[in-house]
Amino acid sequence: MRNKVGIYYAYWARDWDADFVPYLARAASLGFDALEVNAGTIAECGERDRTRLKEAAHEAGLALSCCIGLPPSSDIASASPAVRARGIAHLGRIADAMADCGIDRLTGIIYSCWPGTLEGREGGRDAALRWSIASMKEAIKKAEDRALEYHVEVVNRFEQFLLNTAEEAVSYVREVGTPSLRVQLDTFHMNIEEDSFAQAIRTAGTHLGHFHVGETNRKPPGRGRLPWGEIGAALKSIGYGGWVVMEPFVRPGGEVGRDIKVNRDLMPDADLDAEARAACAFVKRWLD
Repeated sequence: MRNKVGIYYAYWARDWDADFVPYLARAASLGFDALEVNAGTIAECGERDRTRLKEAAHEAGLALSCCIGLPPSSDIASASPAVRARGIAHLGRIADAMADCGIDRLTGIIYSCWPGTLEGREGGRDAALRWSIASMKEAIKKAEDRALEYHVEVVNRFEQFLLNTAEEAVSYVREVGTPSLRVQLDTFHMNIEEDSFAQAIRTAGTHLGHFHVGETNRKPPGRGRLPWGEIGAALKSIGYGGWVVMEPFVRPGGEVGRDIKVNRDLMPDADLDAEARAACAFVKRWLD
């Protein structure tokens, strides 16, 4: 059974809160198997909107995943017990929303906040890591009860300080100690932090549950210089059967452009749908 290939809705959207339903038919028409949406948005949606999203995904024949970088007010690695409690509760609301929407996987910076810096943190990195692991052990209980899977995303040092390498993420999920928590790698971040794409993937091994793809400049896969042969061979070597979701960001403007730091149009005059279709075909050929 081949890997599901998906795309993150914010490739098109300018703001994080969006109506995801129109993107479902769009993604399906371009050849994708899945759409990744904002977990924070579905957590705030009412029952009617959650049902609408679930039914639209079924009609489009697409699977759904969701992603979030927790805000500072919900940082489960915070020195503040009150902030950690809010973060655990926030993840609980997301789990409830996921179940209502027919989503079984959550990805992203769910172990601290995004963006997150070490400066000024009481106790430093070691204390933040301990607080994060303790909080996750509590938060993951709802995922276990609802048969959901969470994935901690390894990101670069400029966006978060806690998990920057596959090795750190594997250590984290082992400490939490449940099959409901797995590792997420992302080629954009790996290019910055890892000495070797292949070694990072092998380090993640059976803990790898979700994989984001994008070029070094955040363009769609196939429009840059990443060593896709090396990456694909490493995924095959560990028998990776999980989802592969592309997360390109190419247009400035709005909350998305501001937060991702897309300060210029990376693909002027490009037809975004045509580029997405080509990237989807590229990824599917690459995975074969």
